[in-house]
Amino acid sequence: MATTATSRIHSIDILRGFVMIVMALDHVRDFFHITAMTADPLDPATTSVPLFFTRWITHFCAPVFVFLSGISASLSRRNKTKAEAAIFMVKRGFWLLAVELVGMTFIITFNPFYNVLIFQVIWVIGWSMILLGLCSRISYKLVLFIGALLFFGHNILDYIPLPQTGVPAALWRIFFTAFGTIIPLGGNHFIFALYAVLPWTGVMFMGYVCGYFYNPDFPAAKRRLILFQAGIALIVLFVFLRVVNQYGDPSHWKTYPGGIRSFLSFLNASKYPPSLVYLCMTLGPGLLALSFLEKSQNAPARFITAYGQVPFFYYVLHFFGIHALLVIFFFATGHTTSQIVDPNLPFFFRPADFGYDLPIVYLIWILVVLSLYFPCKWFSQYKKASRKWWLSYL
Repeated sequence: MATTATSRIHSIDILRGFVMIVMALDHVRDFFHITAMTADPLDPATTSVPLFFTRWITHFCAPVFVFLSGISASLSRRNKTKAEAAIFMVKRGFWLLAVELVGMTFIITFNPFYNVLIFQVIWVIGWSMILLGLCSRISYKLVLFIGALLFFGHNILDYIPLPQTGVPAALWRIFFTAFGTIIPLGGNHFIFALYAVLPWTGVMFMGYVCGYFYNPDFPAAKRRLILFQAGIALIVLFVFLRVVNQYGDPSHWKTYPGGIRSFLSFLNASKYPPSLVYLCMTLGPGLLALSFLEKSQNAPARFITAYGQVPFFYYVLHFFGIHALLVIFFFATGHTTSQIVDPNLPFFFRPADFGYDLPIVYLIWILVVLSLYFPCKWFSQYKKASRKWWLSYL
């Protein structure tokens, strides 16, 4: 376990590497599964159990990734003054927004005309980093207060009438209630807002607060106990809120004929925007994992760490690799240039009726992840050996 300001926290790298590997499964499914664009894999009434859990397991990725980003932001401030740390977070936040709008939008869509701007996880991390820099410059307690308020209280908006038209409605959707929201920009250009900013900001703020337990002088045994207790508490809260079925998720679970579909409905918490139930369901086990992984030094842990040490590099490269592979499959299966653009989808080279069954999806996922192992190892070594200033933004 790392104890110095310059050492890495192995448990964080392992957990982040694990969720990033799993994250690739969801993105491969989006591009390669036969019903990815035509059916909801989480609909208990129509899905299959394997398809449901293929999608459901990836629910853990974004919350854990954003939470760990908050911890990493806390760790990065150790060798800086409060002002220097705040300025760095704000600058990195704006840089991430630019990357999402210019780089990731193109990589995800392969649309050189940018008809659709994709607002996803890098978008919310960028905004959250900016807000974290501003609030942490004022006080740690302010970050804790705002983080807890957003984390536990944002579902109050489920019971409040919100603007439905105009600029106010667009801002509410972007920052609070985005659910695959399409916002026209005029002409043939749109915003596709998948991630609502402020609920995810609450996750990052709580991660930043958790970073306090990773201070070098904080007892490791006490930290593991706190993480364990907090993880159990979130899991219990998830079960309690789901049983009560009133607050914490706008989509209440339903009873279906046969127990399995009712169970799937129970687990089908809302990710867009992330409900309190969803966050408790995912971050509870995430905190338990952080507690248990501190002493993991085995071969699987070292393998997974290779991905977790270079999260941004992996994120960009895996999306580009998956979409480039899609182009190869597109032409190899007899599709023509006239089919590159589907007017109903934001992705080029991805017709709605294209795709394969789950076994092929899993095979492609494994191949994509394995192909990135050595590039990630190389870039990790490069970052350790180099002192170039721009590497701190990656």
